[in-house]
Amino acid sequence: MFDIVLGVLIALLLLIVSSIKILREYERGVIFQLGRFWKVKGPGLILVIPVIQQMVRMDLRTIVLDVPSQDVISRDNVSVKVNAVVYFRVVDPARAVIQVVDVYAATSQLAQTTLRAVLGKHELDEMLAEREKLNLDIQQVLDQQTDAWGIKVSNVEIKHVDLDESMVRAIARQAEAERERRAKVIYSEGELQAAEKLLQAGAKLATQPEAMQLRYLQILTEIAGSKSNTIVFPVPVNLLGSLGELAKKVSG
Repeated sequence: MFDIVLGVLIALLLLIVSSIKILREYERGVIFQLGRFWKVKGPGLILVIPVIQQMVRMDLRTIVLDVPSQDVISRDNVSVKVNAVVYFRVVDPARAVIQVVDVYAATSQLAQTTLRAVLGKHELDEMLAEREKLNLDIQQVLDQQTDAWGIKVSNVEIKHVDLDESMVRAIARQAEAERERRAKVIYSEGELQAAEKLLQAGAKLATQPEAMQLRYLQILTEIAGSKSNTIVFPVPVNLLGSLGELAKKVSG
């Protein structure tokens, strides 16, 4: 009789011990009672009645998901390989357990397809220059689709956009051509400004003969300091006309 009582007490003790569950601060327990969802418990010490109740443990911390490299064809028909990283967490443990079989695998597959779909709508230049905008677009699409699973996608970051060597060379040639175009534009603008200033100076000298004479004297000073043996100096046409008339008078 004593052995029977002792056996019952040990069985009850084991039953009580097995019903005690301890959940950490970042964990929640989704409790099912006779197969039906009952409630979410935790954190701390909780009791789960064996056989009648079952518990599924869920982690509420942010999960970092590395999206493997995906083959993406951009809107301008350029093939690239893109990989990214997704940050998400469970905000509704009940839906994360009930609505999907494996919430982590489902989020990973959805992130891969969303990455290809969103980037395929943009051109290569946008992928390279507007990553922040693309990150936000992917994050919003993912967040909307995973909301039914109790998942909150907080951030998406595109890590690498890999191009083949031929495309890299083409982009380098394009960048070099763009630099040459800008250099020519800047040179042309400088020539235009210089021509305008020379035109203004010519108009100023034409209205003031004294300024023209001072300019001649300045040129003579500069020529005197040079080592050139031949000097070509411009003479006004009106001065030549005056000299011709003077020569006719003398000869007459």
